[in-house]
Amino acid sequence: MSNNLKPSLYERLGGVYSIASVVDDFIDRIMSDPKLNANPLVDEAHHRVSKAGFKYLVTEMVCWATGGSQQYSGRSMYDSHAHLNISREEWQVFLDDFQLSLDKFNVPLAEQQELFDIVETTRKDIISHI
Repeated sequence: MSNNLKPSLYERLGGVYSIASVVDDFIDRIMSDPKLNANPLVDEAHHRVSKAGFKYLVTEMVCWATGGSQQYSGRSMYDSHAHLNISREEWQVFLDDFQLSLDKFNVPLAEQQELFDIVETTRKDIISHI
């Protein structure tokens, strides 16, 4: 049976197990990034939250945002980040770290672009407007 519908991004990424593997690497990367942890508020948050719980919520969110059946159960991006005073420079470090994780797992360029487009929708809720 032929289906002309393009598989969801979730399916093209390989589903929850593949997404969780990338998220695992990415969260390890950002939580230990000295450029991000130079912001004392980010550093404190990185050491306050459970790494396993953080990975769970990010995996849940990515699965949901890419068309998986999961429902994101965490706080909004604004509520999670507004108090951290994240700069444009820190946002770029975050994006660079994301790129490194995607490349490590050989995520195809088309899917990378779709993921970056999704991440871009969160920028206004994450970067500080002070």
